[in-house]
Amino acid sequence: MSKYTHIVTEDELGMTINQILRANYKFSARFKTKMKYQSLVDLNGVPTPGYVMPVIGDVIGIRLPEEHNDFEPEDIPLKVLYEDDDLLVIDKQPGIICHPTKGHPTHTIANAVVNYMNNNGDNYKVRFANRIDMDTSGIVIIAKNANSQNDISSQMRAKSTVKKYIAVVHGNISEDAFTINLPVGRPDQVSIQRCVMYEGGKDAITDVKVLERYSDKYTLVELTLHTGRTHQIRVHLSHIGHPIVGDYLYGGEAPEFIDRQALHAICMELKHPITGDPLRIEAEYPDDITECINRIKRKG
Repeated sequence: MSKYTHIVTEDELGMTINQILRANYKFSARFKTKMKYQSLVDLNGVPTPGYVMPVIGDVIGIRLPEEHNDFEPEDIPLKVLYEDDDLLVIDKQPGIICHPTKGHPTHTIANAVVNYMNNNGDNYKVRFANRIDMDTSGIVIIAKNANSQNDISSQMRAKSTVKKYIAVVHGNISEDAFTINLPVGRPDQVSIQRCVMYEGGKDAITDVKVLERYSDKYTLVELTLHTGRTHQIRVHLSHIGHPIVGDYLYGGEAPEFIDRQALHAICMELKHPITGDPLRIEAEYPDDITECINRIKRKG
């Protein structure tokens, strides 16, 4: 079992174990119930009820049940942006999906994470707090326990997280900043393609900010998501006449510049699921998007 540990401070004298844990950790109600009824809390290594008042220097431990994965480990490189006992945040490379599917049962980020944890002597169930398309690169958060995953999911439902992308798009976007508020839906259940659907679509909101213009043919933009619909950014930009460069599915083919959509999840802001501290994760521009921009500039 893995565990959290907390050393009691002078400021915490007179507080019960439960009060100390509430002050220092953002555990879910479900996990608090498990802590109580499965005796997951100990004091100096001995299971102890939450109403006990510890003294300075006592060590409170919260045990987490051991979990296992069914994914086979694969030696796939991972670029780690941030890691602690609760989270693993990576900069996903394009061309690989997050979780195995019938069409892609192996060679996924899940397989790579299992290999990574094996190499580091770690063990936790792979839980994706967010996912991005196969050919989109950038920030992916893996929660190392159910409590962390549930808290991040709650933050996303409350729209308190910030998710930013960069993209290179066709055409010159004249406005410096604006918001696209158009519903997105799936008109054909056989096809993966989405579109703007005024009837039957789900609310979808994307903020667009121009970062750089390249003559009158291409624009680099920053995109902030307020909702998380499948293909939302790609659909919205294509609908307004500025498809993402390299996005064959939504009219942005550009094999001379890049062989996938030039879309990258570059920044996420959230609260740490356990401590509640602000957490800002940033990723660098990927090499192929940097090269795409350079090729566009050279072409003039």
